Amino acid sequence: MGNLEMSTGDMRAVIRLLTAVERTPDQERRIGIARERCTQQDARLADEGITLGVPVAQALEELLDGSPSADMEPGYTYAFQALVAVNFSDTYDLGYWRRPSWFHTVDEEMTRNGVPADLAPAALLFGGPPLRLPHPGDAVPWMGTFPASRAAEVVEAYEAVLDKLDPEVRETAQVLLEPLRVEAEEWESTKKAGRTEDTVFFWLH
Repeated sequence: MGNLEMSTGDMRAVIRLLTAVERTPDQERRIGIARERCTQQDARLADEGITLGVPVAQALEELLDGSPSADMEPGYTYAFQALVAVNFSDTYDLGYWRRPSWFHTVDEEMTRNGVPADLAPAALLFGGPPLRLPHPGDAVPWMGTFPASRAAEVVEAYEAVLDKLDPEVRETAQVLLEPLRVEAEEWESTKKAGRTEDTVFFWLH
């Protein structure tokens, strides 16, 4: 179960935070904010009685050093999201989902009606980070990334099958359809302005 959010930005800026040999003052500033977010996340988890094998703040430092100490640990996923958050737009709230597995049911019906598998909801939402991270395990958080340049493809594919879907599935498809329609329009503006916000990021936590 968890809250689903979406944001947009330049994923290359996030990757550069992890790979730069010498970081710029602006990169150091962003990392400082990410450190604060990770410390706050550890505090929230502690309040919920959750203890991670690798705390989020520690996981961030290990990612920055390029030396994760565990193969399966959600702390790294939280830490990576903190780096995304300091580089991407404000989040768009896609609601609270009691059963994230529901999206796989939605996928089955949508693909059966002609939506390409790589455009179906679970493929967008749970495809993972754009680089290798220790696996978070079976529980949330989960993340997915999708090219903003393909948002119009998703809109076209979903609109083509809406009338064929069961009401519950249609409702879920529309939750994603509306913000992705906005992203498709924004992408055209982004290209014309020469900006680099080319990645849609999904975060379920």
